[in-house]
Amino acid sequence: MLLNYLKRHFKIILLLCLFIGVFAVVFSLYSLPAEAVWYAAALCFVVGVILFLLGYLRYLYHHRELTRMLSSVGVSIDDLPRPRGALEQDYQALIKALFNEKTRVESASDIALRDLIDFYTLWAHQIKTPIAALRLMLQAEENSQSAALSAELFKIEQYVQMVLQYLRLDSSTSDFVIKTYALDDIIRQSVRKYAKMFISKKLELDFKVSGLQVLTDEKWLCFVIEQLLSNALKYTASGKVSIYTVGMTLIIEDTGIGIREEDLPRVFEKGFTGYNGREDKKSTGIGLYLCKRIVGKLGHTISIDSTPGRGTQVTLGLETTRSIWE
Repeated sequence: MLLNYLKRHFKIILLLCLFIGVFAVVFSLYSLPAEAVWYAAALCFVVGVILFLLGYLRYLYHHRELTRMLSSVGVSIDDLPRPRGALEQDYQALIKALFNEKTRVESASDIALRDLIDFYTLWAHQIKTPIAALRLMLQAEENSQSAALSAELFKIEQYVQMVLQYLRLDSSTSDFVIKTYALDDIIRQSVRKYAKMFISKKLELDFKVSGLQVLTDEKWLCFVIEQLLSNALKYTASGKVSIYTVGMTLIIEDTGIGIREEDLPRVFEKGFTGYNGREDKKSTGIGLYLCKRIVGKLGHTISIDSTPGRGTQVTLGLETTRSIWE
């Protein structure tokens, strides 16, 4: 800090030293006693040191005030210190103009985002009506294609639910209800939704009852497990899907096509589909991204291990401290 202050006043200090040198040279050329110059220089030095220290203290105070404002500058800039000189006044006027423009742009952006969220929320709710009507029509007219059509309709329902969860995730009114739940009940809810898909694909489900109680949100954790089951079913042509626990860790394992090693570090990135997604042409790259965001908000962890051709293992760490929610 002191070095910065010295650099700021370097030219003035150099100019004063130059003046003292000029006076000393002139006195020596005229054969005048130089003691008077050095005595005056010493007095000026003492006065200069005092003024320097006072200026340095004011500089420190000014710096601390500006540093303190950094924590609240996103909300207001009303506490800017009093400008010292026309140049600081100009800088503060520029800062205020930029802050006002930033506030205006953010306000317009927030309004546009709210309108967009309201539109998609309305769309997601409205689309449920024709989906329900189609399901009733399929139940009324059983034929050879009903099972396949029901499976595709189920996928549409899951994508609509994904849209709703995506919109709710960043909402200030996200309906988290954190309490202790029976993990097996949550898993059964998720498995029940995909029972027909397990049957149609002739996949075995190996679910080992855990008896665990977990501190979480039932609806959001259920959504995560559903997404993981959906991925397991999508990329597993034969074999089985296993659901079991090790300690406070839930593991969902399949015998599907697996994930390439180079894709593993990026599977939780928004919009990343990887090699499998490009081959499938139906992957959105949103499911695992949402899972990562949700488990983070719940205080859980998620990781994926996979071997191409042998399957994928997803690990959910369900240890959550109560202090996160206090």
